[in-house]
Amino acid sequence: MPDPIPRLTSLSHGGGCGCKLSPAILKDLLRRVPSFPAPPELLVGTETGDDAAVYRLNDAQALIATTDFFMPIVDDPFDFGRIAAANALSDVYAMGGRPILALALVAMPTAVLPAATIARILEGGAAICREAGIPIAGGHTIDSVEPIYGLVAIGLVHPDRVRRNASARPGDRLVLGKALGVGILAAALKKGALDGRGYELLIAATTRLNTAGPDLAELDGVHAMTDVTGFGLAGHALGMARGSGVRARIAWERVPRLSGARALAAAGYVTGASRRNRASFGGALTTGPCLDDVDLAMLCDPQTSGGLLVACAPDVVDTVVATFARHGCGDAAEIGEVARVLAGEEAGVWVG
Repeated sequence: MPDPIPRLTSLSHGGGCGCKLSPAILKDLLRRVPSFPAPPELLVGTETGDDAAVYRLNDAQALIATTDFFMPIVDDPFDFGRIAAANALSDVYAMGGRPILALALVAMPTAVLPAATIARILEGGAAICREAGIPIAGGHTIDSVEPIYGLVAIGLVHPDRVRRNASARPGDRLVLGKALGVGILAAALKKGALDGRGYELLIAATTRLNTAGPDLAELDGVHAMTDVTGFGLAGHALGMARGSGVRARIAWERVPRLSGARALAAAGYVTGASRRNRASFGGALTTGPCLDDVDLAMLCDPQTSGGLLVACAPDVVDTVVATFARHGCGDAAEIGEVARVLAGEEAGVWVG
């Protein structure tokens, strides 16, 4: 009798964007890497931890290049492939661009997983790329102790329509494109505590492409964008605030959350990445008295294939929300505002 096929999540120590290094560790590592003078054509590099690199090709085109990969967040191989691919393509959309092709990154424990299971992971990634209208034009494979899948994603954008995480302006409003709670639902799934409805919500959120990005970038009132992934809403809002030299003020009661996520967090289904994120932010993240530890866990929860966070002028908020809805993101909501940094303050995030 053949050995049973192991659950994908049983083969990894983490899952999805919860696998990311903590912001503090990443900052320390990057500090140790010697910098190289960037050519003027490099419009976006590593300066503000933006979602992708952008390189000007000519007056009408700039190339977007990014990569993302991780270990399984779910056990179904096809769903795992879909989630990983959607998450990787999100970085292109977050810069205001449209993907044109992808390369697959595949690391698999071939002694443990049968070829059919690995093939289903690749099929899932290919399905999302077809949905995005692009080919997987190549890639690289290795044998690995833990299963890892992701993409190199390449896109194009007009140089004038690049949307960075570092261009939010005081007076802007903040709009979030997807509900929070993905990491919490995934933690419950790994421990066998997520019901069928919860799984449906998890898959629907993580496989929904952020195709609103290019249309949002066409709006002159949209000043900054980023996607909310492994550092949680708090971490990516903080990245926008620091890059822009502003303070982000988030009204917690306005933030959309996946149904059942708060109850699961209250029951203890919280990722270690959430705690690492929270510890890394230090005094740059401040909260009002209405937030408890469960709220903080959700605020710092790693979002695999999360929504876009948009900073926009007040007069285009309704258009931004309607654009999200047109692209299938019906949970999109205005969640806060951007304020000036006052004397004695530092760029940061306040949530209350």
